[in-house]
Amino acid sequence: MRTNARSITGLAAMLGLTLAATAPAIAGQPTAQPDSRQTLQAERVVMLCETNRATRQAFTREFGAPPVFVTAREAEAARAAGETWDAPRCMTAREHARLTQAQQTRASLD
Repeated sequence: MRTNARSITGLAAMLGLTLAATAPAIAGQPTAQPDSRQTLQAERVVMLCETNRATRQAFTREFGAPPVFVTAREAEAARAAGETWDAPRCMTAREHARLTQAQQTRASLD
């Protein structure tokens, strides 16, 4: 039980850092918003998530639905289409690295 609590705490810290670093870039929105409720309703947030049971349970408890995993390609397509969703989507560490690399490549070409 103690390991699960540490894992969830570590996951929460990692998710917070990931969101702080990547949410504005992924969501395509400025970092400062006047009304946070409007922002939460119309975002395209992708979180770095593990695929284990504890993570799925914590995500479900936090957002009211099980996690939906997306690939880097799907996240890029959602950004290009202007797609938004109510709850954050999840991404594995490998897919997150692909997304970050794609964003850096795109930024270097601009």
